[in-house]
Amino acid sequence: MMPELFVPWLEIAILLPLAGVLLVFGVRDLEERMNRAITVCALTFLASVGAWLDFARLRTFEAHDQWNLASSVFGPDAVVIDELSAPLIPLASLLYLLIVISTLRTKVRRFPMVLTLISESLLLAALSCRSHWGLITLLALQTLPPYLELKSRGRSTRIFVIHSVLSIALLALGWAMIDVEGPKSEHSIWAIGMLIAAVLIRSGCVPVHCWMTDLFENASFATSLLYVTPMVGAYATVRLVLPVAPDWALQTIALVSLITAVYAAGMALVQREARRFFCYLFLSNSSLVLVGLEIATPIGLTGGLCVWLSVGMSLAGLGLTLRALESREGRLSLDHYHGLYQHMPSLAAFFLLTALASIGFPGTVGFVGAELLVEGAVGIYPIVGMLVVCAGALNGISVLHVYFRLFTGKEHRSAISLQAHWRERIAVLALSVLILGGGLLPQLGVQSRYHAATEVIARRQVTPSHSNEHQSPHVSVLPNSHVNKNR
Repeated sequence: MMPELFVPWLEIAILLPLAGVLLVFGVRDLEERMNRAITVCALTFLASVGAWLDFARLRTFEAHDQWNLASSVFGPDAVVIDELSAPLIPLASLLYLLIVISTLRTKVRRFPMVLTLISESLLLAALSCRSHWGLITLLALQTLPPYLELKSRGRSTRIFVIHSVLSIALLALGWAMIDVEGPKSEHSIWAIGMLIAAVLIRSGCVPVHCWMTDLFENASFATSLLYVTPMVGAYATVRLVLPVAPDWALQTIALVSLITAVYAAGMALVQREARRFFCYLFLSNSSLVLVGLEIATPIGLTGGLCVWLSVGMSLAGLGLTLRALESREGRLSLDHYHGLYQHMPSLAAFFLLTALASIGFPGTVGFVGAELLVEGAVGIYPIVGMLVVCAGALNGISVLHVYFRLFTGKEHRSAISLQAHWRERIAVLALSVLILGGGLLPQLGVQSRYHAATEVIARRQVTPSHSNEHQSPHVSVLPNSHVNKNR
């Protein structure tokens, strides 16, 4: 019997943004509208943190809410928290809170508040869902807010729609074939192939990455950040692909992800526009997460899960910084120097901190995860470790290049103050504490990610042929029904 949370935090966190839609819809006073949205996002964040703390108190691998409102439709795994999703849920709600808080008053009128709250509810529901068809349904619904914003802005939706529909269709067809085949040690190549193609498209891997650059080009920076930064494609990989995929499937995803990481790192180095630079930097780092997930050994998978959290925090902070600069200067070109440091030193320091954290600089939250990822990769495929280091080096060069372009090089003159607003300083301070705290005190985070990694490996329905010798002695690869769920 799966244990229950003391309070139904998960469903409260999922329902609060939907209630917030009713509170902000139709409110004409922009200040009141923003205050209501901030209150809703803050309460959602507190509920998600409450779920994390309540789950930690139980000392178990998984738990569900007391209400279970969605269980009648999608089954008992519809709303579940486990060691994999426990930190992802509060991190996602924190990202939405910081995006809303850091929105300047001059941008409130154009900010898609209703769509943002709807997308937050869908994201939290997806991260709380282990039901296969429930997750596929939520992934499909998640594409609606960006699509509606693109339509409202009068931008082309063709590229985004084609890739989104293709990904969801392949995911649904692939899992339908898995259901028809039933429990078995190895599923058909067509079913596994469709699942692989679906998650690669959703993750923006080469050569099906153009939808992500198109989204950053045509949608608002906030919507683009909120859609890609939580890395739902990686979550779908762990929930849908990893449990049933044989070795060749994991190697295929790892190879494509590795090519994407190196390619995107090289592209980030030559971009002439800040948004496209951020898009390729994110693609490179998120692809490294997939590389770690597909190594399927305790160390490699732990590294991938740690990098997942560090990339989510660091690149979310970097995106917030670029968004703050755009709100003052418009679209940022990298063809010339801007010299913005003297006007916004706090944002310049935060840009450098988050950029270095994204490449695993010592003392930041990304350092331990990057080391574990390289160690896990080298233990099985030495060439993979070399390419991971190469991608990190290229990303390091590109972030320093962009830092100098934006904040140094000349004296910038402005008739108005460009100093960071107090709301932006709150966002900067919150993420800085997480980035530095996670780097200086990484033990709890690494331990949690290791427990999640070993349990994910143990729940695989196929037995890896090449990685058993690399697993720790106490990790066994067992069918789902034979795993001790209350370990």
